[in-house]
Amino acid sequence: MALRSLDNALPMSLERPKKVAKVAAPPPAAKSPAPSKLPRDVRTNNENTPPSAPPMEQSVEYVASEDLKPLSVPDTRMAVLLDELSSKDWTQVCEALNDLRRMALHHSSLLIPSLGNVTEVIVRAMKSPRSALCKTSIMASADIFHCFGHHLLFTTEKNSFGQLLLQLLLKASQDKRFVCDEAEKALEKMAASVSPLPLLKELQSYVRHANPRVRAKAAVAMSKCVSKMVCLSTVFVILCLKHR
Repeated sequence: MALRSLDNALPMSLERPKKVAKVAAPPPAAKSPAPSKLPRDVRTNNENTPPSAPPMEQSVEYVASEDLKPLSVPDTRMAVLLDELSSKDWTQVCEALNDLRRMALHHSSLLIPSLGNVTEVIVRAMKSPRSALCKTSIMASADIFHCFGHHLLFTTEKNSFGQLLLQLLLKASQDKRFVCDEAEKALEKMAASVSPLPLLKELQSYVRHANPRVRAKAAVAMSKCVSKMVCLSTVFVILCLKHR
């Protein structure tokens, strides 16, 4: 028997794949951190960063009625007062409201023809979300009641007075103490200055208001009106007895 060649009997060895050398990728360039992520001391010591200006705070001065002085030129001031009261700059509106109070206290005859417009402006300012503007407008309403209370219902539209009354009741019912206290003072001034019988008719609709706090404030105002009517009737009876 013929012998097979040993070269053909042995299996061919498999060649291993050659290893490819790995080339390391260069590391990414380090990014400089954003200024907002830097430590506070690094940010403040960076000479290339300009210092930020401090925010400007706007403050409003609340002036008591007895501290308001007469205007030097009331006629000229009255000519532009309504326009300033309708300004979009709330600080300018606050200044105009203080001048409106000066008008009411010291130059009331100039303000009478514009009482209806003035009432609407005060109501609009009371609806402002800015507490300073809201409080200043409430203080203005108290001075308006003090100076024009007895004929305020007859010189303004019924709707505008009703809106003013509603806003005072709402502000007196809220949680902001310094606004609430000012609104209660204005309601007391209203009850003392406005004729009680017409005011009682205005207050009746708010005794049934959905907000229980508004109902309570309206009831307190009505009780003060009734007390005022009792005092007036008592004085009237005494005067009649003296002149019998």
